Amino acid sequence: MHNLQLSYPSAEQLWVPPQYGVIIPTFEERDNVKPLFAKLQAVMPERGWEVIFVDDDSRDGTPEAIYELMALHPNVRLIRRFGRRGLSSAAVEGMMATAAPVVAVMDADMQHDEAILPALLQSIDDGSDVALGTRYAQDGSCGSWAQSRALISRFATSIAARVNKNPVSDPMSGFLCVRRDLVVELMPRLSLIGFKILLDILMSSPRKLKISEIPYHFRCRTAGESKLDVNVSVDFMLLLLEKKIGRFVPARLFLFLAVGGSGLVVHLLLLRSMLALGTSFMVAQAVAVAVSIASNFSLNNALTYRDRRLRGWSMVRGLLSFYAVCGIGAIANVGVASFLYLGHERWWVAGIAGAVIGAVWNYVASSFFTWRRK
Repeated sequence: MHNLQLSYPSAEQLWVPPQYGVIIPTFEERDNVKPLFAKLQAVMPERGWEVIFVDDDSRDGTPEAIYELMALHPNVRLIRRFGRRGLSSAAVEGMMATAAPVVAVMDADMQHDEAILPALLQSIDDGSDVALGTRYAQDGSCGSWAQSRALISRFATSIAARVNKNPVSDPMSGFLCVRRDLVVELMPRLSLIGFKILLDILMSSPRKLKISEIPYHFRCRTAGESKLDVNVSVDFMLLLLEKKIGRFVPARLFLFLAVGGSGLVVHLLLLRSMLALGTSFMVAQAVAVAVSIASNFSLNNALTYRDRRLRGWSMVRGLLSFYAVCGIGAIANVGVASFLYLGHERWWVAGIAGAVIGAVWNYVASSFFTWRRK
């Protein structure tokens, strides 16, 4: 009998460098991971593509579900992030982790119609810089959105259209394809704030981009919980501010000052109420200061620094450090104002200067000590 020798393809022969990378940011999307990958398999080519899930420290079993996929499919990868959050930054981190020259970004909640993904990718192959799925072009729709959500989306879209030098019908879309080298080129200009990576890319480009738009029908979420809340609106406004004035003044500073304004209102209301109850001014003032600082800390933790949000015992330590920072800021405020006033500056000039110095100190010091990025 002749010896029968079987030849098997080598690992190099089996592996095909990815032409396309699909980036999917996740946060507590366990029940959507496997169904979404199955949908991608149905529309993507048999080989030459990979999907990279970028997970922001999910605690519901999302990473474990992705690991199960990775054990079966060599084109599934996972980036686990700790101590940082945000869809835009997650999307870009995934883009930088793939060798694929063409990358797509889509949500994990299966509301984006994967059926148009091949057309988006083909648009980039045909020469477009950016291709996006649009809900607002002819034949597109927002599905069964509530009227209130549709109005908010339309309003945000109209604002974005006014400030965007690369006009598109749906600048708020989270479903897009782009050349990876374009993202690398724009990296120094990207703000990476919030959820709208497409708008960030469009507004960051110093030149006119070639853009393709593919209409699709936005679907309803079937599993998991929506991540939309007031913070999304805050991030949107921060992104617009960052793109317009971020070179001169940090956009986060505006939100910090707005929170400070709300603290002043809390301070005055509480002071007036305690005085009406017969409390001495010194006690009422001390309580009002303590409560307003705590109010500012809570709002800044929830809004201004939501990407560095403190939780559990970290909030207690953060609050104590914020009290210390604001105490030093108050000393700087009074010191600068007194110095200028004694130097024969007008009282209001001295007062404003002191307030500005105190506010800037509070912002810089709290960013470094209270909400320092890990």
